[in-house]
Amino acid sequence: MGAYGKFARFYDLVNGDPDARSRQILENISKHRPGATSVLELGCGTGAILAGLGSGFTVTGLDLSQEMLTYAKRRLPSARLHHEDMTSFSLGEKFDVVLCVFDTLNHVETFAGWRNVFEGVREHLHAGGIFVFDVNTLGRLRQLGEMAPWVHHFEGNTLIMDVEFDGHNMSRWDIRVFERQYDDHFVLHHESIPELGVALAQIRDALEEHFDLLDATDPGGFEPNDDSSRAYFVYQLRD
Repeated sequence: MGAYGKFARFYDLVNGDPDARSRQILENISKHRPGATSVLELGCGTGAILAGLGSGFTVTGLDLSQEMLTYAKRRLPSARLHHEDMTSFSLGEKFDVVLCVFDTLNHVETFAGWRNVFEGVREHLHAGGIFVFDVNTLGRLRQLGEMAPWVHHFEGNTLIMDVEFDGHNMSRWDIRVFERQYDDHFVLHHESIPELGVALAQIRDALEEHFDLLDATDPGGFEPNDDSSRAYFVYQLRD
């Protein structure tokens, strides 16, 4: 069982409301690719973001976790869903919009892998199509590594998440879910998930050959930097 195999069934319960991110994406599409009809999401997880875009698009998702895709299929029975690695996917079609959100890109452990993702996006976008993605910054991963473990109680269960940062660019998220079975009897579900931090300038350099930067913000709407809590990007594939 791969990453998110054990955590998939709890993901939506602890990940918070995705509607704000879906609305932000819809605004990006309306502003930068009006008339878009097709959307591909890399690392679609349980399908919450695609579902939040409404019915105006043909939606396609891919994810490396079959368990996450099982939940996505229940949420989006008419969507095309692919069990694929986003560093090496080939779907044989092009889209108006490609998404990669909720720091999914950080899960690729080498920057060579990030470059492969960017090349895959280029191959699957129509000319003028947009690539919407976000990342946890190096500063954010460093900050998370300095924080005490996060404890969250939900539906009688308990999540404990502890992030370790190696001081350079790699973090590891230790996730433990104690699922209540009955009375005081719990079953432990444990996963360790890596995230790579990359300098924002390095991301821009990798994309500049084929893409134009349309928008870059932090959660406050300001220009992001390596100490921002998150960086949101919208790029457009050149004609």
